[in-house]
Amino acid sequence: MFHAKIKSEVLKGIVDVVSTLVDEAKFNMNADGFDLKAVDPAHVAMIEMNVEKGAFEEFTADETELGIDLDKIKEVLRLARSGDIIEMKQDEEKNRLVLNVGNITRRMNLVDITGMSDPRVPNLSLPAMVEVTSDELQKGIRAAESVSDHIALTATPEDFEMYSEGDTDSATLRLPKELLLSLECEEQVKSLFPLDYFSNMVRSIPAGSAVSINLGSDYPVKLEFEIADKKGSVRYLLAPRIESD
Repeated sequence: MFHAKIKSEVLKGIVDVVSTLVDEAKFNMNADGFDLKAVDPAHVAMIEMNVEKGAFEEFTADETELGIDLDKIKEVLRLARSGDIIEMKQDEEKNRLVLNVGNITRRMNLVDITGMSDPRVPNLSLPAMVEVTSDELQKGIRAAESVSDHIALTATPEDFEMYSEGDTDSATLRLPKELLLSLECEEQVKSLFPLDYFSNMVRSIPAGSAVSINLGSDYPVKLEFEIADKKGSVRYLLAPRIESD
């Protein structure tokens, strides 16, 4: 059983973050909220999300798993204005999700979750941690997009750098320690990542958010941030692109 009411902008934030990687997801509901884990079809990136019941205006749920088509939720969100309350309830008899926004009711079949097992989250011990605002990351992304299809992230004890190099041009965003929210790094680490994935992840992060970036050399990057007025947390993992000698 699941029944909830949520502000449209909060639901949009949740959907935007998840749909960056997948079109369908399994939401693990319980009395305290929900969590999900998903891997993109190419197995390059992973998301882990936890959202407390406090993110909702009303929330009631038993332990249940709901397979949801995120594109259909987006269609409902396009009918809502900021501040609108969206009601969501599970129709167990017909195996569907019913959404109400204003005077509109949308009924959608739930996705078959057979085979949608929760992926194993790797236990990574990454030596460097950089905390920066999402706005600064956006600047680095915009600078890199016209230059290359990959981006290098480097942390040293003194700074954090986003670097992109193409055939003829390059772009660098360098943030010294005093411009970062936090920096924990004993020695230089550097990894290269596909820009399209990294860009989509960063663009889904709410503006002005603090983002924790955990890095190693030729290791996945872990991005952590909060959503839903700090009632939810998100962790992205992105596999590195290993440079050949």
